[in-house]
Formats: sequence, C-alpha cells, structure tokens
Amino acid sequence: MIIYKRAADLAAYVEKQRKAGQTIGFVPTMGALHEGHISLIAISKRSTTLTVCSIFVNPTQFNDPKDFQKYPITLEKDIPMLEKAGVDVLFLPDVAEMYPDGTRDLETYDLGPLETLLEGKFRPGHFQGVCQVMRRLLEKVRPDQLFMGSKDYQQCMVVRRLLTILGLPATLLCCPIIRESDGLAMSSRNLRLSPGQRANATAIYRALMLIKTGYTAEPVPTLIENAIRILESADFRIDYVSIADATTLEPIPGPSPSGAVALIAAFQGDVRLIDNMVL
Repeated sequence: MIIYKRAADLAAYVEKQRKAGQTIGFVPTMGALHEGHISLIAISKRSTTLTVCSIFVNPTQFNDPKDFQKYPITLEKDIPMLEKAGVDVLFLPDVAEMYPDGTRDLETYDLGPLETLLEGKFRPGHFQGVCQVMRRLLEKVRPDQLFMGSKDYQQCMVVRRLLTILGLPATLLCCPIIRESDGLAMSSRNLRLSPGQRANATAIYRALMLIKTGYTAEPVPTLIENAIRILESADFRIDYVSIADATTLEPIPGPSPSGAVALIAAFQGDVRLIDNMVL
C-alpha cells in the first residue's frame, strides 16, 4: 500500500494508473475504521482494479467544535487494517493540505431541501462541509466509482447531488449498512460509548425494526410515537424520528409508492448516533 500525504503526488500517481488502463475505486473515510469501512473496500476491489482510500477528519463538516475535537483518531490500527484489506493507495492529508487557504469563506453549494431536512436541520452547515471536502477529494482522485455507506443515507443523497453539480462522471454506490450482532450499526462514534451506553444504543435498531414491522399495518404517527418510547426508555435524547419518502426525505403520512425510509438521530450521553432502515 502506497501512502500519500500531498494531494499533487496522489493526483499524479492516480492519473498515471488511469492512463495505464486501471479503473479507480475510491472509499473516503474519517478513520477510526471498522468492518463497515472494510466492506466498502471489498466491494471496491471487486468492482475496480485500483482502490484508493482516504483518512481525513474534515473540520468544516462539524457544526459542533467539541465533536470535532473528540472524534477518535486511531491511525495505528487503521493503517494495518487497510493493508490487510488490500487497499492500493491511502491518502492521508492534513488540514493545511486540504485547505491551503484556510477554512474561512469557502464555496457553498445549492443542496435544495436536503439542507433543511433532518441532518440538514439539526446540523446546520454540516452538508456544506461534506461537499467542500468531497469536492477536493474527488478532484484529486477522479474515481470511476465512489463507495459510501448507506448508514449516512442523507449524505449519500447530498454527494449524489454534488456529483451532478460538479459534472463529475463518477458513479456513486451506496453500500449496505454493516451491523453488530445485536443490530447496532457500525460507526466510528461507537468507540466513544461507555459499556452502559453501548448496551442502550441497541434501542435504535429495535425502534427501526418496530417501524419496519408495522409500516403497512399501523398509522405513521403511531409508529413514530412507539419508536420514540423505545428510545426514551433507553435514555436517548432524540433529535428526530422520521418516516420519509425515500427519494426526497420529506415526511410521509402513510405508505409511499416511491418507497420509504425510517431515519433516527439521537444522543446517548454526548455521542450522537444516526441510523436508518429502508421500509
């Protein structure tokens, strides 16, 4: 595995490989890797001939500076995991490399309603930060295929819109959520949970399963109320429980012909967890 810390060096290497006939797969991460990330790498390796992974904790997508400061950094574990998984290239920049002119007065993107719904509403500025870093990464790697996890359902929608805005030809594949044996979605933030909080956290999965099981049989408001009850009984502080149209994320009053998704964001202590389930 080759490690690059300078964007120009990475771009030159990847372009050389592209001209040699390689197809490029890209897995962007913020580190603190787990089996969910490794599953993305495995899919990339089956789909392309050169897999690039990045680890960069992007400051511009944290609307809470304390959350940024607490984000786990585990490079001593992450790098051997990537080597074992067969990653060809790791991009490991620092903030100055990604934002040489600083992080103030950066470009903004028209994300439409995605910026005011759910994560957009509760984390103002978050998706602009996602777009800012993804634009820089995509312009350096210029992948044929981009692999992201479906746990960040709304983020996948935002990145798909960004690809259209930028006119980049990369194909985005939103890959299945990888869960622990008790249903908890794998997340880097799980590392910050105490043992008691980790036990409580499975309530998110139980709430989603309750919604999925009752989706066509019970009224949407009842499903949401029952899910909230499950979360509150596990000491969650809830940002939202939503049953939404799968293509717009607008809340729906009942089963939707275009598909639906249940989405939850809630705090266990000071750790914010998100999860979703397609209905």
